[in-house]
Amino acid sequence: MSLTEKGMEKLINKFQNEDTWLNLGEGLLKIIAIIVIANILIRIGKLAIHNIFKIRNLSPLSTSERREETLSKLLDNILSYVVYFIAFMMILSVLGIDVKALLAGAGIVGLAVGFGAQSLVKDVITGFFIIFEDQFSVGDHVRIGQFEGTVETIGLRTTKLKSWTGEVHILPNGSIMEVTNFSLNNSIAIIDVGIAYEEDIDKAETVIKDLLEKMPEQYEELVKAPEYLGIQNFGPSEVIIRIIAETQPMKHAAVTRKIRKDIKLELDAHGIEIPYPRMVMFSKDSNNVKEPSV
Repeated sequence: MSLTEKGMEKLINKFQNEDTWLNLGEGLLKIIAIIVIANILIRIGKLAIHNIFKIRNLSPLSTSERREETLSKLLDNILSYVVYFIAFMMILSVLGIDVKALLAGAGIVGLAVGFGAQSLVKDVITGFFIIFEDQFSVGDHVRIGQFEGTVETIGLRTTKLKSWTGEVHILPNGSIMEVTNFSLNNSIAIIDVGIAYEEDIDKAETVIKDLLEKMPEQYEELVKAPEYLGIQNFGPSEVIIRIIAETQPMKHAAVTRKIRKDIKLELDAHGIEIPYPRMVMFSKDSNNVKEPSV
């Protein structure tokens, strides 16, 4: 009898053995039980995490909703990874694989990879501290180095920024050295308006101040009524007056455009001229000089 025939005979005898099928059935049931319990633990854990954040939101020390959303998603992912890893190790143990030796070998490999992937480790550590210290959250408008945009996702390794023109910048967390967050505090809109030298400045000030007092009722982005600061500078053909308005975070650009339009319409309604470029032409001949025409 050849070796192949002997091997086939042993295999057939093994599958004909009742204990073999009992062991296989028991192992299969254990694996199914491990998977089911792992999924149950993940669901219970995620429910507990979200309930904890709901309770925190009701407390007077609650943090921003964007940070709560970021942290809850991160904890959900960590919980899933940990539970699935433990379940995978238990399944290998049921299959008769020496988990201790596997973990020891994985530890040595992980140590070697750690020395060779220091940038990856730096990204992960930096990402953890970005989230832990609440430097910025999903939905915040930030400037990181030369990139500026809205934070779409924050991971342990990378951060994604979407600029207002649609580009998505993926930045390794380890490269984030300085961050400017525009969403933490209210913004300030600065509006400069030019008034012709020939106009009555006092009248223009009165008209603009009356208009500014009505604006909080029109624009919900305004935190309070815009403030008239006075004459900012003297231009070539106009007196420049400055107005500032405190707005909700990152609403200053839109508010600036609206206030400029309202001031222009109000000044026109009261006959107050805003200077504009003019061209004066002189016509000269050999005998006389004509009056300038505008």
